[in-house]
Amino acid sequence: MAWRCSGQTNSELVSNLARQNIIYSEQVISAMRSVDRAHFAPHSPYEDSPQYIGYGATISAPHMHGYALEGLRDYLKPGMSALDVGSGSGYLTACMAAMVGKDGRVVGIDHISELVATSQDALSQYYPEWADNGCIHMVTGDGRDGYPPDAPYDCIHVGAASPERPDKLLAQLKSPGRLFVPVGKYSQRIMVYDKDNNGTVKQDDLMGVIYVPLTDEHKQREE
Repeated sequence: MAWRCSGQTNSELVSNLARQNIIYSEQVISAMRSVDRAHFAPHSPYEDSPQYIGYGATISAPHMHGYALEGLRDYLKPGMSALDVGSGSGYLTACMAAMVGKDGRVVGIDHISELVATSQDALSQYYPEWADNGCIHMVTGDGRDGYPPDAPYDCIHVGAASPERPDKLLAQLKSPGRLFVPVGKYSQRIMVYDKDNNGTVKQDDLMGVIYVPLTDEHKQREE
């Protein structure tokens, strides 16, 4: 059970996630060990549950980040490019950067400028090698539209629930490429969309989840 994965330290949290077989590949385990969740989550960073980070946003539970990284790992190989929509705290963006390495690039986009600034500060303080060499690029914007300047991407992760299939994001995927996104208004599912070499998109229903909605800045600030 995911709730059993909480720990007292980042290392213990990651070990518990691996023990429950939520994460199992060396790439993901190494990435999550190299990025300390406490640098991005101000409260209870090693508890396996979502934590509020302000402005109507949360940092997802560690087990959900683990599922996302495992689901995308074939598209987070060294030198690849990724987009993290609704990057929030910047934690998952940093984990993705750990996987694509210095020759790769990860864009984190969020429409709350304060969260972007906080995530940039954390990256500059604790992971300057990624912040300074261009491996990570944090931007303020409406992630529902993706980030065309750096498209196309090998993979895209979305950290909030889209009400329907996000075709604008699918258009910014490479062929092949993968999109990992919660979809639905009331009943939400993690959907994995795979685009093949010919541009044909297939979908896989991974699991039921509860995520905050992918919305606009004004509505989120009202939360």
